[in-house]
Amino acid sequence: MAVRLRSMLFPTSIFVNKTIMMSKVIRNLIVSIFVISNLTICLAQKPQIDQLLDDWHMAATKADSLAYFSLMDDPSVFVGTDSFEVWEKKAFISFAGPYFAKGKAWSFTKISRNIYLDPAMPTIGWFDEMLDTWMGPCRGSGLVVKKGNKWLIKHYVLSVTVPNDKIQQVIKAIAE
Repeated sequence: MAVRLRSMLFPTSIFVNKTIMMSKVIRNLIVSIFVISNLTICLAQKPQIDQLLDDWHMAATKADSLAYFSLMDDPSVFVGTDSFEVWEKKAFISFAGPYFAKGKAWSFTKISRNIYLDPAMPTIGWFDEMLDTWMGPCRGSGLVVKKGNKWLIKHYVLSVTVPNDKIQQVIKAIAE
């Protein structure tokens, strides 16, 4: 009789539902903490990636090939403005070496930069930047990876920007 009275006063479905509800609350709380902590980690990485790219461009300006190429991952790729320029790192070193050896490589100055990170992939970032160059305004974009405590350039693409109202002139010039 006591068991029957107890089950009438305290139905097990209430206890089961409360247990399920509490486990969902705890799970959601853990997921929220994970997401917030990863977002915080991502926000802390952006200045490091920004500095990596600033240092990389400065190394070219100073013709410091050791610093420049040490900021690129192994393997990595540099895509230049000419259609044939898809350089794996070793080939890029061979191509760019003479420029660095003369004491003057190239000078690209950041105008603006956007850096993107996905909290689900905290060791990968990507970016786009506007640059002031000897060619006029250019856009750089690429992928960076974190190895240990160091961010490295994995893939970089340099593009000459063309105003939309000038594209027909550029198309004609390329065709010549």
